[in-house]
Amino acid sequence: MNTQSKQPFHDSTVTPVAASGVSITDPFWKNYMELVRNHVIPYQWEALNDRIPGAEPSHCIHNFSVAAGREKGEFGGFVFQDSDLYKWLEAAAYSLMWHPDKELEARMDWAVDLMAEAQQPDGYLDTYYIINGLENRFTNLRDNHELYCLGHMVEAAVAYHQATGKDKLLNIACAYADCVSAIFGTGKGQIPGYPGHEVAEMALIKLYHVTGQEKYRDLAQYFVDQRGQSPLYFAQEEAAHKRQKGWDGTLGYEYYQAHEPVRQQREAVGHAVRAVYLYSGMADVAKETGDESLLSACEALWDDITQRKMYVTGAIGSSQFGEAFTFAYDLPNDTVYGETCAAIGLVFFARRMFELTRHSRYTDVMERAIYNGVISGMSLDGTAFFYVNPLEVDPLACQKDFHKSHVKPQRQKWFGCACCPPNVARLLSSLASYAYETDAKTFYLNLFVGADIHTDVGGGPLTLQVETRYPWDETVTVRILETAASAWTMAVRLPGWCRDARISLNGEAMDLTASNLIKNGYAHLTRQWKAGDVIQLHLAMPVERIAANPRVREDVGKCAVMRGPLVYCLEEADNGPDLHGIYLNQEPDFTVEERPDLLGGISVIHAKGRCLTEAGWDSPCGDSAFPPLYQPYQPPVLAPKDLTFIPYYAWANRGLGEMLVWVRI
Repeated sequence: MNTQSKQPFHDSTVTPVAASGVSITDPFWKNYMELVRNHVIPYQWEALNDRIPGAEPSHCIHNFSVAAGREKGEFGGFVFQDSDLYKWLEAAAYSLMWHPDKELEARMDWAVDLMAEAQQPDGYLDTYYIINGLENRFTNLRDNHELYCLGHMVEAAVAYHQATGKDKLLNIACAYADCVSAIFGTGKGQIPGYPGHEVAEMALIKLYHVTGQEKYRDLAQYFVDQRGQSPLYFAQEEAAHKRQKGWDGTLGYEYYQAHEPVRQQREAVGHAVRAVYLYSGMADVAKETGDESLLSACEALWDDITQRKMYVTGAIGSSQFGEAFTFAYDLPNDTVYGETCAAIGLVFFARRMFELTRHSRYTDVMERAIYNGVISGMSLDGTAFFYVNPLEVDPLACQKDFHKSHVKPQRQKWFGCACCPPNVARLLSSLASYAYETDAKTFYLNLFVGADIHTDVGGGPLTLQVETRYPWDETVTVRILETAASAWTMAVRLPGWCRDARISLNGEAMDLTASNLIKNGYAHLTRQWKAGDVIQLHLAMPVERIAANPRVREDVGKCAVMRGPLVYCLEEADNGPDLHGIYLNQEPDFTVEERPDLLGGISVIHAKGRCLTEAGWDSPCGDSAFPPLYQPYQPPVLAPKDLTFIPYYAWANRGLGEMLVWVRI
């Protein structure tokens, strides 16, 4: 195990404001929170119990019932099916923190009791091996997800303990973690392995924080330190059980981020979700241990993702093959994978990097991913989901072209591999912990989410109110309702997308060029605050045309349209078919229109453009009934066209049709 000094990077670390101390009030996110509580969580419970007509079966509760001896049967679904229940429990727990619900809590307790019945005497709990043979447990760490399921169990247990004070689920998770801690390591008789699919690394740090048991922190650090070390454990495991090497023998150990020790890794490779889960765990361990070498690796990996491999929507993982990163600037729009879970994992990584550095470059990306690449994964009614989040869609191509068959032009009711729906639910239920963070003397306003907030800063209680109609409106107002007598700092993020940010304090404009006022992209307002103080932030939101780096081949000669944090797109419902033939004028005369009647209430963008016509191609060729496929070049004939853009997250909520983010100019 690495023996770096176990000292945090800062004397007072940044931590999220407890979800129980936040009541989200703004129209945009309040709607999502209520949607998750009233529709998504109940819907997903029905899905876990295989009660959604026409949806792929989950088998999840069935597997636990068989493992517990309540019913007879075989294991169904994927080897990681247990994790769907754990993510559902975590989402439900966060929901309880801001809206107590005895019926939901009783349903959760029922599930916890079922888990307890299935758990083995030594703490082991994985229904796949309990049903199919415990003698084979921990023999395929590379592929079979036992430690991945442990991670999600731990995260659910911590959230439920924080929400209710009950420790039954926490005890189940601790017992499994103790089992793993005893079995894994480099000591005599231990397994020198680590997870094939990462998540346990960051989960165990949470368990350490809640229990104070250093063995959980040490286990997380062991998993990080051991990964990729020589001799490579996965290679030893393959040889022992005569399995093929690596993932499909093509991506190899890069698929698992196990190709080299983590401190040597500088390029994001392999399965995108696994990657950002690992990097999040690395950041957690770095924060706990003060390990500068881990932080350096995290910073390099972050730069590789966000500067060379991230879509404008915050989606990552461009290839369907292996759900993986490929190479720098390879960002195809119509064959993109962009798994919803990968965007969520990028949010996890972003928050942890902010906590290590207090820099807005991380919270800027966190905002981009949440408002675009994450919520696009769920329909506006919360009953259908995207696994893949494309930036260009032709429904016929999705149906007829095998290489685009993974791209769905409409969201699905459920998936056999249903990691994304409960992942969206747990992130949205815990949104407050990403929006607001504190240390001993600073309150960080990371995301502009309207809420009533109760926390502690400056040695005493802090109550404040954030009011906004963001992302539609340019104004954010913060009112101090109760505060400690001592001085403390309000740190307000100045978004990277905004070129004209202004702040006033009690009606008086502040000079943002003043020395030391802006640090790392945050305006630091330090004073002895008093009840009644009002901060107003104005973020100018003109419509912007965004260009991609010229090395992104697919986007040369095109632009994306953004307003504030939102990426916009063209949809067939507004603009007709053949979106590939649309051009945006050089002087597009953008206008913004609020449409409370459309797609749950949005602002649409109108613009002037042109569309490609078939003039010169519309006559049959010789005896053929068709126009020519090729002919001597002549300038295209373009006709004027009024264009309507909608927020990308809202596409595919009005039936089947084309969609396009990157538009010709």
